[in-house]
Amino acid sequence: MRVLQIVPELETGGAELTTVDIAHALVDAGHEAFVVSEGGRMVADLPGAARHITLPVASKNPLTIVANARRVGALCKREKIDLIHVRSRAPAWSGLMAARSAKIPFVTTYHGAYQASNGLKRWYNSVMARGDVVIANSQFTADSIAARYPFAKDELTVIHRGTDLTLYDGSAEPYDWSLPQNAHVVVQIARLTEWKGQSVAIGALAGLPEDVHLVLAGDDQGRTDYRDSLIRLADRAEVAHRVHLVGHVDAPRALASADVCIVPSTQPEAFGRAAVEAQAAAVPVVVSKLGAVPETVLAPPLVADEARTGWHVKPGDPMALCNGIREALALEGAARDAHVGRAREHVHARFSLDAMCQATLAVYRRLVP
Repeated sequence: MRVLQIVPELETGGAELTTVDIAHALVDAGHEAFVVSEGGRMVADLPGAARHITLPVASKNPLTIVANARRVGALCKREKIDLIHVRSRAPAWSGLMAARSAKIPFVTTYHGAYQASNGLKRWYNSVMARGDVVIANSQFTADSIAARYPFAKDELTVIHRGTDLTLYDGSAEPYDWSLPQNAHVVVQIARLTEWKGQSVAIGALAGLPEDVHLVLAGDDQGRTDYRDSLIRLADRAEVAHRVHLVGHVDAPRALASADVCIVPSTQPEAFGRAAVEAQAAAVPVVVSKLGAVPETVLAPPLVADEARTGWHVKPGDPMALCNGIREALALEGAARDAHVGRAREHVHARFSLDAMCQATLAVYRRLVP
């Protein structure tokens, strides 16, 4: 089986990491993996047997999208591609046109809950619901797709984002961020963008003791104005000396450096990989109660307190986040061990990389006998 995946870039993020993971799974299973993107640091993570083809597929220019469809179509014919799998809207239009022209199956994966403020945007987004199979990365995402695009209901399947849990076995070397020796370290791993809630985290820090430090780990991806606004906010809150913007990190190492992990998003997370990784790394996690959170982090009143694997807090509320962090930091000794052990069991049972890869390859096999 020869499978072509298309993503805008292979720089950073959940869709990009999943692309790499599936490429490895294909090669390991004896199939051939092709990836089209504009390139990026994660190209180096593709298996040696995979082929990467650089095309301008991040462009939303209609003329470029049509030109890309011709290029992808030619690639499919030349390489005898059996199936196209897309993970983002702009390249999805090119992939759809190429797949229909080549008469091969077309698969989409929703990695986010796309917003549509008008009819044109809704139509543009609809390409992700036009797959022969439409994969949703959570039940929350699947429900959102079915509500917006009822025609896709019968093609929907839920495959939770999988994580390589072996990376979070406690062997990662912590970072040296030059923090005070007695610091309690709260880490947020997310690109610097407003809806990820870094400003909420800074507001929460202002209500926490002086020995609590906040590490904001993630690229600004060119959003330097937002990064600068966070620095100004920390100055105004008089916590600048306790806020550390460290750029892109290796997640296992960052979590090995953390006492608590937070996911303070102000818009729904379609899945929320960071929360799963924190639980796998045995780090207590505090998350905004939005989107797929109830699927990834268990907390009252949805479960009994003794089944808790993290804390749900009101989105956009610094005081609620502050209180959640305070409770998580208060866990000690046997109570902490029991909590993080339960959280690890939860994610190992539901969100393994192998489970995601096998479910995805099963979709491919169903479409390509």
